[in-house]
Amino acid sequence: MKKETLERIAAKLRAGERPTLSVDDFPCFSAGRTEGNPYVGPQTLEEIAAGFTADDAVVFERAAHAIDEGDLAWIGFKIVWDADAAVTNTDNEVTKKYGDVGSADGRHLVYFCNDAKEIVAARAWSPRDAFQMKDATRGPSMHTEQFPGLTWTSVALFDPVRVWLLGASDAASEVSALAAHVGFEVVAVDYDAAYLNEDRFPDARRILLPAGSFDGLDAHAAAPEDYVCVLTRGHMFDPEGCVWALKHDAHYVGMMGCKGKNDTVHDLVLAKGGTEEGWARVKRPIGLKFGAKTPAELAIAIVAELVDVRYRQRYSQEARDRHERSLGRE
Repeated sequence: MKKETLERIAAKLRAGERPTLSVDDFPCFSAGRTEGNPYVGPQTLEEIAAGFTADDAVVFERAAHAIDEGDLAWIGFKIVWDADAAVTNTDNEVTKKYGDVGSADGRHLVYFCNDAKEIVAARAWSPRDAFQMKDATRGPSMHTEQFPGLTWTSVALFDPVRVWLLGASDAASEVSALAAHVGFEVVAVDYDAAYLNEDRFPDARRILLPAGSFDGLDAHAAAPEDYVCVLTRGHMFDPEGCVWALKHDAHYVGMMGCKGKNDTVHDLVLAKGGTEEGWARVKRPIGLKFGAKTPAELAIAIVAELVDVRYRQRYSQEARDRHERSLGRE
C-alpha cells in the first residue's frame, strides 16, 4: 500500500468526489483472492466506494499517517450482503459474549485498525463489530464470517518481509511456495535456468546469475531487515551465500547442512572475509527441529522458523507475553 494512494483517496473524499479504488491497491478484492466467495469480488470494491462520503476521509488519512509511523496497521472493510441478518445476528455458543446488538448497521464500512487496537471509522460500531475489526490484525482476519449477513476483509499498510532464497534446490522450491503463502516476499537466486524457472518458483521474483556461479551475487543487495536462507544445490555455494548475507547484515541468516559440512563452510567463510562474530549469527541447521527429512518437510521447518523470527521482530516481549496469556499458555 502506498501512502500517496491513501492521500489521493482522502483528498477526493474531502472535495466531495468519488475516488476510484483499484484491486491492485486493495488485493483482498481481486478475482484470485475472492474466487469461490459468493459475497465478495472485484465488484464489491466498486460498491463500497460508491457509498463513501467525505466523513470516510479520516480513515484514509489515519492510514497514511500509520505508514509514516511504520505502524503495524490495516485498512479493513465490513461487507454486508444481508442487512437484516447483519443487524439482528446474535452471539453463538462458541465465542465470548458481545451483547445483544449485532452489527451497528446494515451498510458497508471502511475502517482503520492497528495492532494497538485503535479503530477509526466514520460511523459507530457495535461491540461485535469491534471484535471483528480487531481481528483484522491477525492478517487479515480469523473470523470473517462468524456472524450471519456480513463478512470482513483487510489489506496491510506495511510491507511484507523479504526472504532471499540463495539456491534453487528442491528444498528452496518448497520453501518459496510456503513462504509466499504465509505472506513473505520471496526472491529466489541461482545461476541455472533449468532449476530457477517459473514452474519451480511461480510466486517468487527470480534472479538468474551469470557465468554458472554465484560470483554475480554481489551485484545485488539485501536490506538489513531481510531474511536470507542459504539453500544452494549440493551446498556448493553456501560459503558465498553466507558471506553475502552477513556483509549486508541481514536480520536473519540460516543455512542447510550437517555439522561436518558446516565446519568446512565455516573455514571457507572466514577465508572469504567473514568473521567469527558473523558466523555465529548463521542459524545452522536452518529451521525448527522436529524430524523433517524430505524437501517438503524441511520447508515446513524452515518457514515455521521464519514465521517465529518475524513474530519476534515485530512484537515486543511484553506484547508476546500478553498474547501467550490470552491463549492460556503462560
